[in-house]
Amino acid sequence: MTQRATKRPEGFVKPAHWTNDPAPAPKAAKDEPDPRGLSPTRYGDWEQNGIAVDF
Repeated sequence: MTQRATKRPEGFVKPAHWTNDPAPAPKAAKDEPDPRGLSPTRYGDWEQNGIAVDF
């Protein structure tokens, strides 16, 4: 079994943008009214020119 590296190689310099801070919590989704009718993300299909389109 190959051992896993647990230390960085000599001469490694951590990039300035790296951080140990935890990832931010996701923001709550906004429930915005759909100006064209029913929400496609809720009902699963889109309507274009009177034809239901499902992807």
